[in-house]
Amino acid sequence: MSDDTHLLGVDVGTYSSKGVLVSLKGDVVASHVVEHSLSTPEPGWFEHDADSVWWSDFVQIVRALLETGGVDPRSIAGIGTSALGSCVLPIDESGKPLRPAILYGIDTRATDEIAYLGKVTGRQFTSQDSGPKVRWIRVHEPEVYEKSRWFLTSQAYLVFRLTGEPSIDIYTAGGYRPAYDAENRRWAPETAEHIAPIDRFPRAYWSHEVVGTVTADAARETGLSEGTPVIAGTTDAAAEAISAGVSSVGDMMVMFGSSIFFILKTSGLVKTERFWASNFLEEGTYAFMGGMSTAGSLTRWFRDHFAQVELHKQETGGPDAYAALAELASGSPAGANGLVALPYFAGERTPLHDPDAKGAIFGLTLRHTRADIYRALLESVAYG
Repeated sequence: MSDDTHLLGVDVGTYSSKGVLVSLKGDVVASHVVEHSLSTPEPGWFEHDADSVWWSDFVQIVRALLETGGVDPRSIAGIGTSALGSCVLPIDESGKPLRPAILYGIDTRATDEIAYLGKVTGRQFTSQDSGPKVRWIRVHEPEVYEKSRWFLTSQAYLVFRLTGEPSIDIYTAGGYRPAYDAENRRWAPETAEHIAPIDRFPRAYWSHEVVGTVTADAARETGLSEGTPVIAGTTDAAAEAISAGVSSVGDMMVMFGSSIFFILKTSGLVKTERFWASNFLEEGTYAFMGGMSTAGSLTRWFRDHFAQVELHKQETGGPDAYAALAELASGSPAGANGLVALPYFAGERTPLHDPDAKGAIFGLTLRHTRADIYRALLESVAYG
């Protein structure tokens, strides 16, 4: 490969998507960010439209990167994607999404299905598991279920739009418990009667494996070169673990985003009920994981509903609203003047495994201020 060869990476998050174009030396040639909304049609439901959010963001980012970077699309040797997950997106035979994607552990709609699958398997599941969410579609939206040819996750849909090939990476497939057997790296036919036939789940690849190449249609939409290789990619947390330097057994990353996630690289597949374990990104690698449902989404909630002054100042050239709120919170002492918050605004994942958990702010008195409340929310995330 020549010195002008490039690699393209795009990540789709809960509230924004990011992309970079880099040289083989790792120099960033161009970067671009697109913000998007999060749909909450019912309490405890969190969704994205796969085309107007995931694919639209991808197309916008790629076109911006190509223009800003000023590179020939033919110089791009490979494309990798990461995204929030694991998510559940049913598509039909033609590849059309049949409903908005059901997002990761912040979506707590499948409480009954979690209980049912726990009863029939003798295992414990959480709102992070995608198997119960597939069953939720089967139970509550049978017309969608019957039309579903594939159940895909987020980055897999991007790969599908680029290549026409259904896929999932092995790390993310571990989030489809109990439909996926991580120990044997296979879809589990014994769960079909409770979730879905295994032929509705795509082939699982290691994250670095090439799934296919950019089709003529995808090339026209994105500006990419037809035939460019596309790898399976992975969930955002796993990709971030690599970028943070998780390479050896014992290395651990804590990711602060809309939610919180940690990944610890282990020497084998850990048996666990209160946390999660999966294969990692290449053969012979494993990960031990846990996560809180709300972190950045909690501070965003406060900003959007209770920080109109700070938002207005930001919009008129003042400081970033989050920076202003952090400064405000610094005026409250540790312990927020006796105010205590529980951060369970979207249920809770590990180690509580309670999708019905609710947030709380208690100890309020007339002397408490916005600074105390915001600090209590920050401390609730820290304690979690």
